[in-house]
Amino acid sequence: MDASKPIAVGIIDSSPANAALAWAAARARRLKVPLAVLHVLDDRWMAGEALEALPYIDVLRTSALDMLKEAGERVRAAEPDLQVSVELLEGSVGASLGEYSQKAAMLVLGSSGHSRGALTDRALQVAAAAECPVAVIGPGQDAGQGVVVGVDGSQESTQAVAFAASEADALGEELTVLYAFTGPNRWISAGLPSSSFAEHVVEEEQIVLSETVAGLRQDYPGLVVHGVLETVLEPADALVRAAANARLLVLGSRGRGSFGRLLLGSTAHGVLSQPSCPTVITRLRKTRHET
Repeated sequence: MDASKPIAVGIIDSSPANAALAWAAARARRLKVPLAVLHVLDDRWMAGEALEALPYIDVLRTSALDMLKEAGERVRAAEPDLQVSVELLEGSVGASLGEYSQKAAMLVLGSSGHSRGALTDRALQVAAAAECPVAVIGPGQDAGQGVVVGVDGSQESTQAVAFAASEADALGEELTVLYAFTGPNRWISAGLPSSSFAEHVVEEEQIVLSETVAGLRQDYPGLVVHGVLETVLEPADALVRAAANARLLVLGSRGRGSFGRLLLGSTAHGVLSQPSCPTVITRLRKTRHET
């Protein structure tokens, strides 16, 4: 990780945001990088009010600055050796944090605490726009064990696995590599015969999982790696269940079945709508010839 880039945490006045702040500070301390505490003043709804809106904007800005100051002081008191900065951004949440992500090693946000819903949720907006990994944290998620990562053979999931393995190795945790694949079950339930073709498809997917696990054991000989092939549950549900008591869940922003134009795949969307533990969405790092 680039030591010059900070861990950035976006905060609001909420319990999940407080949990995200504590998680981000602990990570910044462990990695010996700065911590940037951010708040976005979303003033777009006042844009058409001209002069009449100015007093309200000033009140919101003052309140936001006070919140940032208090958060910064709280972190400095708990982590006196940590370099902490605070910054107020203005504009839309997704666009503002997405732009800031270009100079951050990771963006950390509190979960909404809501069930699956529309893409208006802040964490979903930011995960779709960010250029760096995005961690979504909820309250009471600091007692888990093990790292879980979703894999499907895509380039995005390959990089997610590399991130998860590095995290598990550094934290001294076991790693579970989960491949959720429900294709044959759908075909059979739709009335197609249970043929050797369906069995062949499952075998092919098992090979993808086995090769991934074998590669990790070679790269991290001291890391305990478990490979799990899930053929019943949908990928998002399988990942949420597998990570219910985990220390960390990692997955790529898009999987093998996502359209290239989509910034956030359906599995990542589903998981972020119901995160069961600290969850990191990794971004695809393009190679030089792809840019």
